[in-house]
Amino acid sequence: MPLWLFLLILLFAAVTFASHFLFPSVRWFFRKRAERLVARLNTRLVRPIQPFKLARRHDMIQRLIYDPEVSQAIVEHATAQGVPENVAFEQARRYAREIVPSFSAVAYFSIGIRLARWLANSLYNVRIGRYGRDALEGVDPDATVVFVINHRSNMDYVLVTYLVSGATPLSYAVGEWARVWPLSAMIRMMGAFFIRRRTRNALYRKVLARYIQMATQGGVTQALFPEGGLSLDGRLALPKLGLLSYLLDDYDPDGREVVFVPVALNYDRVMEDRVLIRAAQRGERRFGVSPLAIVRTVGRHFGQRLSRRFKKFGQAGVSFGAPLALSEVVARGEDVADLGRELMRRIAAGMPAPPVPLVSRALLGGAHGADLAEAVAADLAVLDEAGVPRAAGSAAEVVERGLSRLRIRGLVDEADAASASAEPVLTFYANSIRHHFEDVPALRIR
Repeated sequence: MPLWLFLLILLFAAVTFASHFLFPSVRWFFRKRAERLVARLNTRLVRPIQPFKLARRHDMIQRLIYDPEVSQAIVEHATAQGVPENVAFEQARRYAREIVPSFSAVAYFSIGIRLARWLANSLYNVRIGRYGRDALEGVDPDATVVFVINHRSNMDYVLVTYLVSGATPLSYAVGEWARVWPLSAMIRMMGAFFIRRRTRNALYRKVLARYIQMATQGGVTQALFPEGGLSLDGRLALPKLGLLSYLLDDYDPDGREVVFVPVALNYDRVMEDRVLIRAAQRGERRFGVSPLAIVRTVGRHFGQRLSRRFKKFGQAGVSFGAPLALSEVVARGEDVADLGRELMRRIAAGMPAPPVPLVSRALLGGAHGADLAEAVAADLAVLDEAGVPRAAGSAAEVVERGLSRLRIRGLVDEADAASASAEPVLTFYANSIRHHFEDVPALRIR
């Protein structure tokens, strides 16, 4: 027998052994370890990990594409597009594979949570107006919880994940920006699902809707950004109603309750602020940031850390609002627009006021130097009366912390007055708390 043929036979034998004996054993070993980890975690989580979240991705995809509503959408799509039903079916399968995550409890709690905790605390001084675990007290343990969050920064994902890690794992709706390997694989393992925000394809929207509805029926704790994107000017936006409508349309009063928990986030420094401001000035949501620029920025940041020149970005304020049960909305006869407005109203009411937005507001009002403390003191009195979470300390202490952040960025001069080029940045931060003081809408249409 030729040597090459003998080696080929050995190779096929090795592959057969691995596929029939070794790989199943390895998968069984790691699955048993994961099951023991989940069992331990569920004893200390306020809301345990639901079986739906732990289902195999392949099984979830099969369940989704054979769902009766998806099957009907496949037939309608094939008829409308003039294509065979098997072609439409394969298209639905691709959509399902794109959307469905592959949650790993090991990746989420051993890697993701630790990384989120390190990032949050190394970049910001995190100040919590109301803790997420407390916000879940009194909520029906069998209810599905949906955290509804305003979108200020890409740090929002990290911050909220870290803060509720002791209560429950989250399943995020993530946009197309994250569908880049290897980032996409890690995001899927963290339980996030991808969505195409601008598509009008009816088949895709039905597959997405049914996945969200199945997850909700299965009790999976979710997190949504109803604004649909980052704020370009610092203000809250009117909510995009698509994802909320999927929850409302499938709600069964006799089934599992759905409870929304509004979360308001605000920062002394939004890492992407100048990118967002430039996009707002152009009047478009195209950020135009090259991968090379991102690499340079990250490299510069780690250089500052290694040389111990890095200073935190200031305060990150988080406030968890009063929960809203979907049954209350349905009982009042309200529609999805009413639901969206009420959730955004609660987010606006709880919006924290860190030092930089407070000082930015005072600077834009013409205060400078010694006048800043007086202007900020007046604003703090208004916030305290309304019960709004705000920067701790006296007006003078708040001003000093805010000015220190602005000095680092060259946004104030030696007389503690706004520099010539500072107005767009100061306006961006002042807009985040403007609605607490003026008779202006907290929301606006993009």
